Amino acid sequence: MRASRLVALLLLLQARGGMTAAELADELEVSVRTVHRDVEALGAAGVPIYAERGPHGGIRLVDGYRTRLTGMTSDEAEALFLSGLPGPAAELGLGTVVAGARLKVLAALPPELRGRASRLLERFHLDAGGWFRSGEAVPHLSTIAECVWEGRRLEVDYDRGDTIVTRTLDPLGLVLKAGIWYLVAEHDEQLRTYRVARVMGVAATHDKARRPEGFDLAAYWAESIATFEREAPRLEVTVRVRRDAYRRMEDIFSAGVIGSARDLPDPDPDTWRRVTLAVDWPREAAGKLLSMGTALEVLEPEALRAELGALAVAVAARYAGREGDAAPAMEEPFAGARV
Repeated sequence: MRASRLVALLLLLQARGGMTAAELADELEVSVRTVHRDVEALGAAGVPIYAERGPHGGIRLVDGYRTRLTGMTSDEAEALFLSGLPGPAAELGLGTVVAGARLKVLAALPPELRGRASRLLERFHLDAGGWFRSGEAVPHLSTIAECVWEGRRLEVDYDRGDTIVTRTLDPLGLVLKAGIWYLVAEHDEQLRTYRVARVMGVAATHDKARRPEGFDLAAYWAESIATFEREAPRLEVTVRVRRDAYRRMEDIFSAGVIGSARDLPDPDPDTWRRVTLAVDWPREAAGKLLSMGTALEVLEPEALRAELGALAVAVAARYAGREGDAAPAMEEPFAGARV
């Protein structure tokens, strides 16, 4: 504990120049007497440190002295190298910058920390994208990132799905969520979020971007996510799922949906598990549930059962009627189906 405090004291003086004992005590959360004892210990260890009395006095290092200590603990070194995401950095146009910075930090670390950081790079890899996702094309990301960093207004051609619109934006920040880049910007004095992959064209202007006073990107994003999840349409669905296939539900629905499932009694509990789910985005529910095949049966609501039945009939009709084709063998009947 004391060793890390001595390093912190040394780095404070190196970064800020002279400081009074009271200022150091506040920073280190110790008493003034402890600061004086630490200064004496550093002096005894050969560090050229001294104290000056008077109104402009304080504790200082001899001019020109700099320590090679970084003050970095093993945990901090590991966290630094775990935080490197080469894919996103490359998309931002910072791939070589990040690589160079990591090499310089690695070279500056003490040997014991250098070894731990090297092992970390060899044995751990972070992949920010989702499964079965090759990544979205974001050809304009580096230009947008430059405008965000420099605080310059930009003009974008944005694909809204039904039409492409041109917008003049005050960029405020970029967010990487599940492998997808989002731009947070102000338009007509309203905060909005844009998916960067839908930006069809971008032009940086020389105008200074307006930034709302006190804007906090992390806080805005957290509130946006909470609002989105809170207001997303939901449908309560009761299903019975074969127990040996229940884990497949995790590939269809979010962890929140699966985690909040309510178990219900089933006449055949050894084979089937009956649960009630609050499913997000009801319009997509039938297609998702149909992907479970005969391993799942929807019990309620009746309207969803009817939709699934009609969808199953349409799919069967699509693949039926070819001459010479034998009907495919079903792995088992759709237990209890009434479609």
